[in-house]
Amino acid sequence: MLKKMGEAVARVARKVNETVESGSDTLELRLEGNFLHRLPNEVSTLQHLKAIDLSRNQFRDFPEQLTTLPALETISLEENYIVDVPVEKLATMPALRSVNLRFNPLSSEVRVIAPPLIKFNMLVSPEGARPPPP
Repeated sequence: MLKKMGEAVARVARKVNETVESGSDTLELRLEGNFLHRLPNEVSTLQHLKAIDLSRNQFRDFPEQLTTLPALETISLEENYIVDVPVEKLATMPALRSVNLRFNPLSSEVRVIAPPLIKFNMLVSPEGARPPPP
């Protein structure tokens, strides 16, 4: 398990570094299935990022540095362990169109508070739903 995690961390570091070094025309960052539980700080420098896929990782907290990315349109955090979401911060993101939070154990508070505050699609599973087996 530790070897897999070390390999995943190395892959993520390379991917983020490549994305940062490639300049302002970067549109998408795919980091799904990498055992991540937090994002590197460098992600906050990706001011032109339009989409990020963080599905099937180990996030317990919503990666709030994503709320500082002005061009971000799509966030996928499907199949993580997120309970709380910074709905108020997400609601102020000018370009945000979709947040996929399916198969996360979201609090009932998030499920109730989010709909009237947001202007984007927030995809969630029914309470207690589990992802299909791999």
